Amino acid sequence: MDDIFVNVRSSGISSDRKINRQWTVSQLKTKLVPVVGIPEVYQIVKYEPASVASQPHTFSSEEENTILSLHNIEELSTIIIEDTRPPHLRPNYEDLSEVEKYEMSQEEYERRDDSVLAWKKRNRLGRFDPAYEETMSSKKDSLERELKDLQVNINARCCASGERYGTIRYIGFVPEISKSSLWIGVEFDEPVGKNDGSVQGKRYFTTRNKHGSFLKPTDVEVGDFPEEDILADL
Repeated sequence: MDDIFVNVRSSGISSDRKINRQWTVSQLKTKLVPVVGIPEVYQIVKYEPASVASQPHTFSSEEENTILSLHNIEELSTIIIEDTRPPHLRPNYEDLSEVEKYEMSQEEYERRDDSVLAWKKRNRLGRFDPAYEETMSSKKDSLERELKDLQVNINARCCASGERYGTIRYIGFVPEISKSSLWIGVEFDEPVGKNDGSVQGKRYFTTRNKHGSFLKPTDVEVGDFPEEDILADL
């Protein structure tokens, strides 16, 4: 049989294709233009056999009219197409920076009946639950009570996960992280944090860079932890 399957490879492309061994190299190039996106004149065709019984071969420009079967092209072998165009003339299909992005308006999204929003409406979930307002009010009251209880720990020594020691500098809401949770702002003794006490430009307390972090209350243990002295062992 003259029809065989080979693996066609090029920059960023690997595709199994059926070719005919009675094609010429020129015909092969033409057939592969839609696959690799490289015009025939800029293609260099390389053959890598599937077995050691055959030898790899790079087709020269003088072999354009050579029939593939003369080179014993094997089933499941590899055809590599190299692009000889200068880099600045090659289209970069992986660069999406210039691709115009479609953005659906909020009004159009709310009119759709196949969206997550529509599904929530039908099933009365989230803010569409008749008891939503009551539930949120109850949760808010609970958070306010928890906040009041935690406030006594301002400026207390603490230990966070990973044996990171510091001082509590802020207790309260940080909407830049989450609008429905309480957060503990810790000033660490060492640069083991993530910020300087601010989030997205809003400052909650002041410390050196990498000395501050905002943690969940369950991740902070209050106690009589001595201040870390990084020079103590020197």
